[in-house]
Amino acid sequence: MIFAGALPAAALGAIAGGIAGCIPALHIFNLLAVAAVLAPAAVLPGIPSLWLDAAVAGMIAGWSLTNSLPAILLASPDESAMFATPPGHRYLMEGRGCDAVLLTAIGGAGGMGVLALASVFAPRLLPPIHSVLSPHYHWILWCVIAFLLLSEWPQGRTAAQPPAERLLSGNRNVLMGLLTFLLSGLLGFILLYRPNLVHAPPGQTLMPAFAGLFALPGLLMTLVSRVRPPPQTAEARHEASPRDLLHGIVSGTFGGMFAALIPVVSGGVGGLLAGHAATLRGDRAFLVSQGASKTVYYAGALLLWFSPDLNVARGGAAAFLRGLHNPPADAFPAIVAALLVATATTLWLLPWLGRALVHAMNRAGQAALSGMALALVVLIVASACGLAGLLILPVATAIGMIPLLFGGRRMNALGVILLPLACNMSGIGPAIAGMLGIA
Repeated sequence: MIFAGALPAAALGAIAGGIAGCIPALHIFNLLAVAAVLAPAAVLPGIPSLWLDAAVAGMIAGWSLTNSLPAILLASPDESAMFATPPGHRYLMEGRGCDAVLLTAIGGAGGMGVLALASVFAPRLLPPIHSVLSPHYHWILWCVIAFLLLSEWPQGRTAAQPPAERLLSGNRNVLMGLLTFLLSGLLGFILLYRPNLVHAPPGQTLMPAFAGLFALPGLLMTLVSRVRPPPQTAEARHEASPRDLLHGIVSGTFGGMFAALIPVVSGGVGGLLAGHAATLRGDRAFLVSQGASKTVYYAGALLLWFSPDLNVARGGAAAFLRGLHNPPADAFPAIVAALLVATATTLWLLPWLGRALVHAMNRAGQAALSGMALALVVLIVASACGLAGLLILPVATAIGMIPLLFGGRRMNALGVILLPLACNMSGIGPAIAGMLGIA
């Protein structure tokens, strides 16, 4: 009876998470962190904890499948949807933004199916894998950072320039990517070692930084740009071959699993690694891969907490539930089922949300919606973090604008969390913070 009640809870959670995914800069972990303050009073005695667990799983699935809508249509991605933005923009400029969203959703649903199949073996395999890898997580993370920076390839049409200018112009992307990573990493050090600067709920210290680094730059560029996308078609078609779908789902799933297991690595970075490893080619396979990586990352991180004999908390969803109760020993199959029900519910909901956003976009224009989204982001940051958050927001936005104005991947802004936590895991974080005068 308790198990049967968990499935409707998962469906309701998926609807709530799916709607939340349409709000720019509203990360599901931010929403859960706020709920953590209210949950003890809101949860009535006698309601099984499994229902709450299933509802959270539903919110994770719903949000991860729908947050591509603002990321692609309004150019307001979070860190996990960052890589889907450039190919998604090409679809947007052809009036087919919803096609790109559909491809990411297909990838996410396919990745969730593969994750469910893998969960049959996961409880036996994950504990030994974790015990072997955990002493090495710090240098694995440094390898990921090195790959992220080194894969920023020199580019530019510089044949007619003098040698010095040719060298500088060709390596501009590399230099700007490194600058973005270091500046965002410095901001991350300050916020992690001086959390009292931001009077925010638990887990919200980095919220203004993430909003400024990832959400606001795209919205601002949309407002000042003279190029406007054509009217969008609400009825989505994916036009992807079975090979593209299979290639994208498999590679993205492995990238998401890697990101879920390795601390600090996000779904976007996992998708980058998987794309290179699987030699992905073409926008369709790439978008499918990014959708799979993002969804598997969030769902897989939650499943790690429910996995018997492991119970590793990765991400804000596990942290939220850990603050309420210990994971039930037999909840793992129920959470897998909840994720599948939530995925099916979100796929039913996604066309409705897409049509609503496209209708509003075609009627009001992308610039008007981006302006409203920007105001909403500022309001969310002000409500959660107060004046200090509003002061941090423009600093983070200035760093996030560097890749858009001067070149380099926007993913390099993940230095805000990669750099300080990699240093902490290696035991050198406090020393560096002391050198910076923030310890």
